[in-house]
Amino acid sequence: MAKIVAIITTEHEKVAGGAPIIIEPDNEKREQTAFLLEKILDATVHDLKNGCLILVSHQH
Repeated sequence: MAKIVAIITTEHEKVAGGAPIIIEPDNEKREQTAFLLEKILDATVHDLKNGCLILVSHQH
């Protein structure tokens, strides 16, 4: 089963709890942070198309 390990957003009012939330000032910084964490956490980035990116781990 997959697990959301982080949420990266520019709009903090769109997210609440459940996983670490990282607020970035703009879309470019949001994407940079997400792709760096993707490598560090061995996860996959998914764009929810609402200003939020989630990092999902598929490891057991």
